Amino acid sequence: MNAVTWTLDQGVAHVKLDAPPLNILTRALLGEFGVALGDLKRERGVRVLLLTAAGKHFSAGADVAEHLPPHHAALIPEFCYTVNALADFPQPVIAAVQGRCLGGAFELVQAADLIIAGAGASFAQPEIVLGVLPPAACALLPRRATAALAARVIYTGDPVSADEAERAGLVAQVVPDAELEGAAAALAARIARHSAVALSLAKEALRAGDGRDRERAMHEAQTIYVDQLMATHDALEGLRAFTEKRQPVWKDA
Repeated sequence: MNAVTWTLDQGVAHVKLDAPPLNILTRALLGEFGVALGDLKRERGVRVLLLTAAGKHFSAGADVAEHLPPHHAALIPEFCYTVNALADFPQPVIAAVQGRCLGGAFELVQAADLIIAGAGASFAQPEIVLGVLPPAACALLPRRATAALAARVIYTGDPVSADEAERAGLVAQVVPDAELEGAAAALAARIARHSAVALSLAKEALRAGDGRDRERAMHEAQTIYVDQLMATHDALEGLRAFTEKRQPVWKDA
C-alpha cells in the first residue's frame, strides 16, 4: 500500500500521508511524496493543494536511524529538495495538522502557504535534543513566524501549541479537533473557486524573491549539517542514543 496518496476533485488536489500511526517520513515516503508533487504539477485543473495525514497525529517526523552515517549524506539534501518542491508548488498549499507535528514534519508544513490546525495540535523541532539541527526550519521558520519563536523552538526543542503558533503568525486558523477535516476542506474549496492562473500568479507575487533567499539559506543550513555537524562526536552520540533508547553523553565536541 502506498504511504502517500492523492486525488483531484473540483480543483482541490488532496495529498495524504498514509502511514499511521505516526506517518514517519522515511526516505521511501519522501520519495513517494516527491512523485506525487511531480504528478500534480503536470495535472490540469489543480487550483489548490491540501496536505493531510492519516491517524491521530500528523507525523512524528523523520526516521532517526536514517540520519546516521552513511545515510545522512543523501537524506538531508533529498529532504531539503522535497521541502523546496512543496514550497515551490505553483498553486497555494494548505496543510491541515492534527495531534503532534514533529521534526521533519514540522519543517514540511512550514513550506505550506497556509496551516490550519486542530486545537489539540502541537509543533516541535526536537532535533537539538539529539545533538543536531533542523536545516529546513532554520531557513523557513524565521520567515513564517516571529524571530523569537523560531529561536526558542530551535534552541530548546520544546513544543508549541496550536494557539501559540497562531498568535505568532505561523498557523492561519485553529479549529476544534473534530472540525479540522471539514474546515480544511472548506478552505480549500473556497480557494478553488478562483482562476488557477490568477492563484498561481498571486502566489508568485506574494513570494517574489523569497524562493532564491529560501533556497540559499536552506542550502547553507544543509551544508552546515552534512559537512560540519555530522563530523562532531555529539551529533553521532545524540542520534545513536535515541536509537538505543538511552541518554546521550555530550563531549561538547
